[in-house]
Amino acid sequence: MSDSETIAAGYAFTGPALDLGALLWDGACLPDAQIRIPLPMLNRHGLVAGATGTGKTKTLQLIAEQLSAQGVPVFLADVKGDVSGISAPGAANDKVAGRAAEVKQQWTATGFPAEFYALGGIGHGIPVRATITGFGPVLLSKVLQLNQTQEQSLGLIFHYADTKGLELIDLKDLRAVVTFLTSDEGKTELKNIGGLSTATAGVILRSLTAFEAQGMADFFGEPDFDTSELLRTASDGRGMVSVLELPAVQDKPQLFSTFLMWMLADLFHDLPEVGDADKPKLVFFFDEAHLLFNDASKAFLDSITQTVRLIRSKGVGVFFVTQTPKDVPGDVLAQLGNRVQHALRAFTPDDQKALKATVKTFPNSSYDLEEILTGLGTGEAVVTVLSENGAPTPVAVTRLRAPESLMGPIDAATLDAAVKSSSLYGRYAQAVDRESAYEKLTSRPQEVQETPKTAAKSAPKSAKEDESMVQQVVGSGMFKSLARSVGTQIGREITRSLFGTARRKR
Repeated sequence: MSDSETIAAGYAFTGPALDLGALLWDGACLPDAQIRIPLPMLNRHGLVAGATGTGKTKTLQLIAEQLSAQGVPVFLADVKGDVSGISAPGAANDKVAGRAAEVKQQWTATGFPAEFYALGGIGHGIPVRATITGFGPVLLSKVLQLNQTQEQSLGLIFHYADTKGLELIDLKDLRAVVTFLTSDEGKTELKNIGGLSTATAGVILRSLTAFEAQGMADFFGEPDFDTSELLRTASDGRGMVSVLELPAVQDKPQLFSTFLMWMLADLFHDLPEVGDADKPKLVFFFDEAHLLFNDASKAFLDSITQTVRLIRSKGVGVFFVTQTPKDVPGDVLAQLGNRVQHALRAFTPDDQKALKATVKTFPNSSYDLEEILTGLGTGEAVVTVLSENGAPTPVAVTRLRAPESLMGPIDAATLDAAVKSSSLYGRYAQAVDRESAYEKLTSRPQEVQETPKTAAKSAPKSAKEDESMVQQVVGSGMFKSLARSVGTQIGREITRSLFGTARRKR
């Protein structure tokens, strides 16, 4: 048996599988040698990597389409704003027809059921928000760029709020709690929280104030997004493709990458164990994955590693999307069984080093991968996946199929119409500001003409003015009475898990 026949035999699966494309060997495309991924292996996670412009987004689109067609819901983070086309039929042209003929693909223009979301409602989609309580201290520390000591201190503040029934819905709630703990009245409470100094609490307070001044308040609040929405199927049985629009927050990489991790952690907490299922409950594509790991604390990296390791048994597959495998920590990379590696550049010494490191992450093969990876064309990739028995398949240089949906964004009017016609729009579109920690900590006697809650609804205040008002209220007799009752009430601590995120009560 020749080398090419051995490779092709490694992908001749008997059960349901996704079709990626056809084998490339000695510069020729072999249409009868189909390269595929077994459907049950999609929850064994994966990596889609490659330099900018090599076709990673189209690969995501291709995989997402086939998952949807087989009844598997998909989550896609749309960083560049060009994934919305998955909801519309593709445009036939000579280029598409030529690719389809080369790889023996029966191409049919097809749109797939999709829901469109926007982080914090900034963009066209259904707003995705999280409460501060639900988001948790570890993820929030990543967003605030706190150091390890400050992260641990923020965890103690969350613990205090949890046990005292001070629900943290939005940023002003957390700021009010920290302001109280650093006040004369609250310092007694602060002493009861082991290891939390006044100075560190002050640093956290300043970080929150600066964070809010940058316009970050919109991302936190209610109604908080129920991540089980991502598990839905359409009426025709196809999996729903959930597209999170991110172009409007591209300048906030720490925020959107951490929000994606919150969504994954929230799913992990709530889903039951299913073991090895016939197909995944959800496949989650984590785009711009390097942003998640940059400057991450050890606690954060440990939580990511544990989430990825354990969420497989709950039927969720995670694909990290980035430029090179070295962007992903080794403990995480070791768990990514399916690999689609697009072309890499080797223009600089750092590029050369990354290329050699990438080659070492692949099984031994008949290819000269250093040469192959720098010479791949757009829409071509080096592939290895897990076979039906869980063993790695032979490395296969592959010419990928063309997506059947629109390879580009749909127009804004069509997108807006799709969002407003969604059954989820009425549930999440309008922000709600109910009584929470801020209102409890700033309540005043009835005879005062304007309550803090009313003031909050009036003309916007600067973060500094708002902080000053909280400090004034902290000194009031009414507040001191409340503080004493809060300090002595029976705690009702929130149950937290990985990343310190709160378990959702359904």
